Amino acid sequence: MTLDATDKKLLVLLQTDSKKTTKELSLKLNLSVTAVYERIKKLEREGIIKNYVALVDKTKIDKGFVVFCHLKLIQHTKEFLTKFESEVIKLNEVLECHHVSGDYDYILKVLVKDMEEYREFLVTKLTSLQHIGSTQSMFMISEVKNSTVIF
Repeated sequence: MTLDATDKKLLVLLQTDSKKTTKELSLKLNLSVTAVYERIKKLEREGIIKNYVALVDKTKIDKGFVVFCHLKLIQHTKEFLTKFESEVIKLNEVLECHHVSGDYDYILKVLVKDMEEYREFLVTKLTSLQHIGSTQSMFMISEVKNSTVIF
């Protein structure tokens, strides 16, 4: 599917506030309510819009300690990668896991309450996973930009 300028504007509006009504969106896009509704349904059918979520302020739920953890596996066989990935997916503290190139194999974005909770996570959960060779942790000092809007 090729996105036109109106589709892109609609996506930006939805990514900024997905609770806007089709009426509100139609006014911003100078389209009929039906046209906006049909465009949204098409974007959903095509898988461009995957989901609608509520973004939570992590500091208000006492989970403001963000850690970027770099991991090396002991081997790079398909079996080791698949096993690690299936296990890390189950860890609630891990918000993101990316298989990357370079010195490390994976980068995890971990969210916990504080250093003590991170240590507990590292010792009891993360390093108990099979095939991990080494880890390196970096702690977020401040969040300069965090956007979920594409375009």
